[in-house]
Amino acid sequence: MEKTNFIDYIRIFCRSGHGGAGSKHFMRTKYNAMAGPDGGDGGRGGHIILRGNAQLWTLLHLRYYKNVLAENGEGGNKNNQTGRFGKDVIIEVPLGTIAKDEITGQKEVEILEDGQEIIWLKGGRGGLGNSNFKTATNQAPEYAQPGEPGVEGWKLLELKVLADVGLVGFPNAGKSTLLSSITAAKPKIADYAFTTLTPQLGMVDYREGKSFCIADLPGIIEGAAEGKGLGHRFLRHIERNAVLLFLIPADSSNHAAEFNILIDELRRYNPEMLQKEIVIAISKSDMLDDELKAAIAKELPQSIPHFFISSVTGQGLSVLKDKLWDILNKPVETANPPEQHT
Repeated sequence: MEKTNFIDYIRIFCRSGHGGAGSKHFMRTKYNAMAGPDGGDGGRGGHIILRGNAQLWTLLHLRYYKNVLAENGEGGNKNNQTGRFGKDVIIEVPLGTIAKDEITGQKEVEILEDGQEIIWLKGGRGGLGNSNFKTATNQAPEYAQPGEPGVEGWKLLELKVLADVGLVGFPNAGKSTLLSSITAAKPKIADYAFTTLTPQLGMVDYREGKSFCIADLPGIIEGAAEGKGLGHRFLRHIERNAVLLFLIPADSSNHAAEFNILIDELRRYNPEMLQKEIVIAISKSDMLDDELKAAIAKELPQSIPHFFISSVTGQGLSVLKDKLWDILNKPVETANPPEQHT
């Protein structure tokens, strides 16, 4: 298997800090051995916080970070002194990271902005000292609260690549070649299936210094929605793409059937993904003449824009980039919701 530094799924054990116990203490002075309760409150346990970092593209730095344990709060002290708060643990993650509970599968935190900080697991509150329980009828309370326990459990961190355009296609459809020809990215390219085992990102240099991000994602196969092949590891990455660029090779035996299989896999995984803008590109088109192009065009859905491109000769690439840019920058107030593709 291809060696990679791209890690998009991490399982870790987390525990926020326990709150410190309140103090049960009575003041004693030189002239008054029973000056009253003065037990301070316990300190809050440390939080576990997720922070977005735009400079990170993978969860690799957390690969061997299996136990995340925040510090406990200190107990309260005499003279109404509050215990020190437990030290927070801040975990930096790439944008597009989702934190889930392993048992329930429920999404707990989502990081989308650089510098965004969200308390993932709150530390336990410190207990109240006995000075808080003094009343007119109980001048010497013998009670102080214990601190609240922290939150613990096995958690999942899952990265969904943030890109404007996602390349969708069967293995060896030419996605990596296209990415390398229109961006500075250098994905592994070879003539066999599943060359790309992890997402590859590249910035498309458009015009006048403008650019947009495109992702070469692992090839999809029939049954990916059920987890076959790379399965969900592939499909979850395209949930964040604004535009899906379907790449179908010119030498495919049935272009329409290939497109329909891809659409069906997306529908079975998450029907909402079919609400995205879709563009079709026929790769390796330098081997086609005008008659073959016309025949292929008739097979494709007429409601979806399609382009004939060649990553080797550069045929149709500038027109394709124009279309992608136009879709990505369509004014929101005038944009019509894309029709559901069937």
